[in-house]
Amino acid sequence: MLGEDHSLTKDFPDYTQTIAKLNANDENFATKAKQYNEIDKEIRVLELQDSPIDDEAMQQLKHDRMVLKDWLHQQLTDAN
Repeated sequence: MLGEDHSLTKDFPDYTQTIAKLNANDENFATKAKQYNEIDKEIRVLELQDSPIDDEAMQQLKHDRMVLKDWLHQQLTDAN
C-alpha cells in the first residue's frame, strides 16, 4: 500500500515503552531511530507524489529502511 506509515511505534506496538526508554537512554538507538523515521517519511512522501525518483533510488531508500528496522528490532528484543 502506497504511503503506508511504517513508524517504529506503529510496526512494533508491543515495544512502545521500550522504544521510548531506548530513545531517552541510548544515543545510538535514538540516532538510528531518527534516521529510520526520516527515511520512512521520505518514502511515504515520494510514494504519495507518484515516486518522482527513479526505481533504483526508491529501492535503495527501502533497503536502507529495512536494514535500520532490522537493527532497531534487534535492539528492542535485546532490551526486553
